Amino acid sequence: MSTLFFFIYVAAYIAATVMGLRHYTHMLQLSSYQFQGYFRYLRSKPQRYGLHVGFLCVTALLGVLGSNRISKIFGILSFIFLIFLIFQYLPKKAKKKFVVTKRVQRLFITYGIVFAALMGISTWCYFTGGQTLAGVFIATKNSVSNFTIETNGKKLASMLIVAAFMGFLPLVTALCNLINKPVEKRVNDWFIHDAQRLLNEHPGLRIIGITGSYGKTSVKYYLWTLLSEGYRVLMTPESFNTPMGVVRTIREQLTPMHEIFICEMGARHVHDIKEITDIVHPDDGMLTSIGPQHLETFHSMENIIDTKLELFDAVQEKSRTGLKFANGDNEIIVSNIRHNNVVLYGCSEGCHYRATDVKFTADGASFKVTAPDGDTADFSMKLLGEHNVTNVVGAIAMAHTMGIPMSKLRMAVRRITPAPHRQELKKHGNISIIDDAYNSNPMGAKRALDTLSKFEDSVRILVTPGMVELGEKEAEYNKEFGRQAAKAADYIILVGSEHTRPIKEGALEAGFSEDKLFVKEELKEATDLMYEIDAGKPKVILLENDLPDNYL
Repeated sequence: MSTLFFFIYVAAYIAATVMGLRHYTHMLQLSSYQFQGYFRYLRSKPQRYGLHVGFLCVTALLGVLGSNRISKIFGILSFIFLIFLIFQYLPKKAKKKFVVTKRVQRLFITYGIVFAALMGISTWCYFTGGQTLAGVFIATKNSVSNFTIETNGKKLASMLIVAAFMGFLPLVTALCNLINKPVEKRVNDWFIHDAQRLLNEHPGLRIIGITGSYGKTSVKYYLWTLLSEGYRVLMTPESFNTPMGVVRTIREQLTPMHEIFICEMGARHVHDIKEITDIVHPDDGMLTSIGPQHLETFHSMENIIDTKLELFDAVQEKSRTGLKFANGDNEIIVSNIRHNNVVLYGCSEGCHYRATDVKFTADGASFKVTAPDGDTADFSMKLLGEHNVTNVVGAIAMAHTMGIPMSKLRMAVRRITPAPHRQELKKHGNISIIDDAYNSNPMGAKRALDTLSKFEDSVRILVTPGMVELGEKEAEYNKEFGRQAAKAADYIILVGSEHTRPIKEGALEAGFSEDKLFVKEELKEATDLMYEIDAGKPKVILLENDLPDNYL
């Protein structure tokens, strides 16, 4: 191997390693640094393993063959593998960008330490320990297919150690994440204690926890709008609903002027809600829904129910007078409530705060709300869907109970706008887009289709990549989604083939025309098609779910 080629080879190795580590760290970040989600992604990309293992094998042969002509061929093959890897990991436009956080910086430091350790072992093997480690590779000469192969044990041992870093690169990310766990726990504990210190210095702050399988972000925005009529309110922004997202909100945004903190609480695993309630200790709680979401990590509906109800456990533990509000239209909630003094809201009979005389238009809805004390008021809003009537009634119930009169709430409800990507209606000429692109679930998807079906005077188009994180029932739920879509949509555009196959099967079984069902591999192809469809009248397009990059 010439000196020039050696330096080019080293440069390619460094480039492939850095870009590969960046890519896998991004996937780990999208998986919330959890191994289950990260390894699910790795299983979906077996061809990447092939490239890495191929590089390792070819490099091993390069080490075995010494300096003869064949070794040069394998050196070139090894270099080609590196070039392939570089092109595989060239940064592409991501839906959720890679963020170089302090945690990511610590991971890259660990990568460097692991690599340096391997380099040290490799050097030791070559100059000192090669005789021992490579005993089985003692120099011999064999004739194979008229080629003379000189086995050099020391060179093979040293090269294999360095090549192993690249050969198992996807697993290096997981290993370094595991190595860093104790450090990350100490860092997180420091931030948590600092957030708790800030909360303790603000004893008059009223903390409202909101959780649910779906609807929690929307209700958080609606409640923030209504409570702002009478209080200075802080809420967790966007989908900052993890323990560290909540902690970050407290440390960066909480001021002595705030009177109420609305804390959204998300969960993907058993006891995730308790982890957050142990940090903030909520005074009041609202449960927006319970349904089959994140079954891949929860494993059963019983686990989902128990985890969501941990919010009410925490409220009841802190004070017997804490407010507990729950969606009375959700049968799972009504059947499993185990707490006292829970106020139900919704459109169903038996709800303490109940919406009646509900009327829908293409631009929103109007309804009447009756409070437990008999007080009533008429409301109108610009939100789509029956579920949003329930969500807004929940916000009205809590705000009214906390002392804001119905007259003030009427004006505030008119100003409510959809939470981003939650059935957000956007109009472009004669095209209306219902943006429901946030992570979908069976109940949420059905409600979005119900909204789409109400646009009877328009051509209705569904664009979706399907639903994920539903465990063993994923195909079943997606197939049912296809059956429901067949009744609500005039055209169906599926994005990708992996998660959408059951949707296609369900739609066709329900009698949907195959001529009006399309499968596109890329979202851009799907969006181009949805605009190209010649409708002949106004179009309504439902964008249902948008899978993050680690599912593509």
